[in-house]
Amino acid sequence: MEWLKNQIKIDTPKKPKKITGTRLAAIFGKNKWTSPFATWCEITKTYEKPYEDTQYTLAGKAIEPKQIAYMRKSYYMTDIKAPTDIYGENFFDKTHGDFFKDDPIFGGMWDAIRVDKDGKPTSVLEFKTTKRAEDWQGEIPEYYALQAALYAYLLGVDSVIMVCSFLEESDYAHPEEFVPSAKNTITVPFRLSERYPKFEEDYIIPAREWWNALVVGGISPEFDEKADAEILKVLRTNNLNPETEITAILAEAEILTAKINKVMAEIKKDTDRLDNLKKQIKEYAMSKFRDGDEKVTLSGAALNWVLSKSEGVEVDTAALEKAGLLAQYSKKKIGYRLTTQKQ
Repeated sequence: MEWLKNQIKIDTPKKPKKITGTRLAAIFGKNKWTSPFATWCEITKTYEKPYEDTQYTLAGKAIEPKQIAYMRKSYYMTDIKAPTDIYGENFFDKTHGDFFKDDPIFGGMWDAIRVDKDGKPTSVLEFKTTKRAEDWQGEIPEYYALQAALYAYLLGVDSVIMVCSFLEESDYAHPEEFVPSAKNTITVPFRLSERYPKFEEDYIIPAREWWNALVVGGISPEFDEKADAEILKVLRTNNLNPETEITAILAEAEILTAKINKVMAEIKKDTDRLDNLKKQIKEYAMSKFRDGDEKVTLSGAALNWVLSKSEGVEVDTAALEKAGLLAQYSKKKIGYRLTTQKQ
């Protein structure tokens, strides 16, 4: 990894991750939960935050089948197919999270589709759960609309149906008890050709160009020190480049030095006393060695204090020097010691 001014350069992996529905909005800066740089890091496998389920993701997983059943019953959409209907149980493992194997750049998983009598997709359904009803007042959040729009485009359909259930805090504790109804669930349909009349021109072609320039090219989008702080901290910890990042290195080192010095000052009396006690323990344990013993153990209330004995060879430098051999068999050794001084 090479650090540039406000970008990083890497060797692109052989199999980058694809641009999914959630990543599409992000690379255009339209996902408020993540940045183009963070998305690039995921796609190139440079850095990805370990996935952990939250109460929100768990609720979504538990309620989505209920939403599908609700749409089938309340809207008479008996032609809805869930991923399990097409790929079977454990569909994620079978597809590796990608329903679009033939596309080298775009991929991901749709939530559900409607099909005609021949099984050909006619519409994409995207299901969401949220406690932020205000985000859905008057308009679908753009990053969700783009997610569904990408899957509609890849499937070659024009119809999209967004379904969102509004949850109370108590629903997250017991999502299995949630029942979708007209009071807590809305459906917002749109046509790809109407909402995004130039979807390919505005998103697909630019996204492919973004991929070729940044993913294939191995150059990241510009990062933001604040928005991408968590990722940058990890990357800098493991891949610092002193030539370009020395200011950041010195700044972090100063903060940690001050923090550690403060703690050490507060416990100095205790550490000095502990050193003295350890010296006495060592002397006592040494007096207990018998012939053939390799260690002596002293048992306290919570700790065992173990003094081990080792044997080695000590070089008699005085004798070597007297014999005129010390200089002949000595090598120059260079050492470096880093210290700090107050300015």
